[in-house]
Amino acid sequence: MEDSYKTIKTNGEGFYSEKRSKFLAFAHHVESLEEVKEIIDGYRKKYYDARHCCYAYMLGHERENFRANDDGEPSSTAGKPILGQINAHELTNILVCVVRYYGGVNLGTGGLIVAYRAAAADAIDHCEVEERLIEEQVKYQFAYPMMNAVMKLVKNTDARIVQQNFNNTCEITLSIRKSKAEELRERLQHLSFE
Repeated sequence: MEDSYKTIKTNGEGFYSEKRSKFLAFAHHVESLEEVKEIIDGYRKKYYDARHCCYAYMLGHERENFRANDDGEPSSTAGKPILGQINAHELTNILVCVVRYYGGVNLGTGGLIVAYRAAAADAIDHCEVEERLIEEQVKYQFAYPMMNAVMKLVKNTDARIVQQNFNNTCEITLSIRKSKAEELRERLQHLSFE
């Protein structure tokens, strides 16, 4: 079971030039569609005099929420090559935006694909990539006298305490790497019978 994913920790910038056309690329860590839209709108305003603002994004650790946009370039010559670089690096929660200033010479579909791919790759190469864990939350109720045993188990399993409530009946919410969640549940249940 996959319980980790790769994303970028720092934003990066890239550049590519071909026949006087300039391709400015920007890679951003994003967590939501709203963030994606906000960043794209920001680049469209900042580079209002550019011919195209093409982009691709990938969201979620399942890598199922994605989109590629050609912004007026011939179909599949901009967004797809950008998305291809995101996939080649196996990244998610990332937006790569490439702004093109037209240099007066048509590059053709092959030239555009190469240009957008190279600019996106350059931006990603200027990012710090990190692996993050997919976590699952585990809730557990127990009697107060079991406190030491529960805390010892938490310490020994690398679980993080998300929430805790200690009254007559104690309740704790833990977050742990997804692949270890079932083992944690079993060990907590085992505590109840000791």
